[in-house]
Amino acid sequence: MTSTPPPRDHASIERTLPTRALRTGHRLTELGLGAAQFGNLFTETTDDESHRAVGAAVEEGIRYFDTAPHYGLGLSERRLGDALHAATRRGGVVISSKVGRLLVDSPDTAHRLDDDGFVVPATKRRVWDFSRDGILRSVEESLARLGTDRLDIAYLHDPDDHWGPASSSGIAALAELRDQGVVGAIGAGMNQAAMPAEFVRRTDVDVVMVAGRFTLLDQSALDDLLPVAGARGVGVVAAAVYNSGLLSSAAVDGSATYDYGAAPRAVVERAARIAAVCDRHGVELPAAAVQYPLRHPGVVSVVTGMRTQEHARSNVARYRAAIPEALWEELHVTGLVPDPARASRFSRT
Repeated sequence: MTSTPPPRDHASIERTLPTRALRTGHRLTELGLGAAQFGNLFTETTDDESHRAVGAAVEEGIRYFDTAPHYGLGLSERRLGDALHAATRRGGVVISSKVGRLLVDSPDTAHRLDDDGFVVPATKRRVWDFSRDGILRSVEESLARLGTDRLDIAYLHDPDDHWGPASSSGIAALAELRDQGVVGAIGAGMNQAAMPAEFVRRTDVDVVMVAGRFTLLDQSALDDLLPVAGARGVGVVAAAVYNSGLLSSAAVDGSATYDYGAAPRAVVERAARIAAVCDRHGVELPAAAVQYPLRHPGVVSVVTGMRTQEHARSNVARYRAAIPEALWEELHVTGLVPDPARASRFSRT
């Protein structure tokens, strides 16, 4: 992996944030915009709000954008594509989307709202499909919603219960599209670390996205995924670095969610201890949460959700915040959080 050190001690004069490269040559900004909220995740947003969020992200130097058909039954892809066309006309950005859930017309449920966390009419239903035909159809439909002729990255999306077809016909179809130039890089995106490590070990993936498993509160990706990915030259994108809410505020709120559920008391207490260390060093907890995964050279980008332009600017500010090495040292030596820069057998270049 290659890396340009980010200017975290002052505002950058560069229009593009520092990047890290995949083995395919695609360069991802170290901070990316996750567009799940553009699909009305948990609450409604608007086209205009999504456009402003993307415009602010581009102004701040973000050039990596991630979405999926799952997010709002295609609404996130449509909004992201429209916003990127308005802000960049597609030039100079990396777009990733996902495959594995086909969207099928569902007139019988159109009268009610989606029941999978997105505030949208249930005019379609999700159907798991990792067959060759399913993958080809999914990519074709994503391209249409995004208004582009290629995906820079395509991830198999949450194949936890579908290892067989995902690791055979699914990944083979993506490799076929990669050979054709329709897709640039291929991989898997999941909320666990063990199966992505198996994809790296057994298939020809270029990148994996791991959500919530490489954060200040959960470092399970360090056990197997990051070492095997580093050994095989596969990039790792870290998502859900706030663990769905608990690490998103400077002061830990015990009522905040952790991995999309109620946070266990022990986890809240540990987060509070980490926040106290951050406070002693003049750093806010969310800034440490954003920058922590990037201390490992195998991580090519951190993706955070940005519903509004304020979210985009605040996440970039967290990415740029000055964090003294003494903070990482204290977290490491006290056993609160292992420092990937010390634990990793890889070195930055």
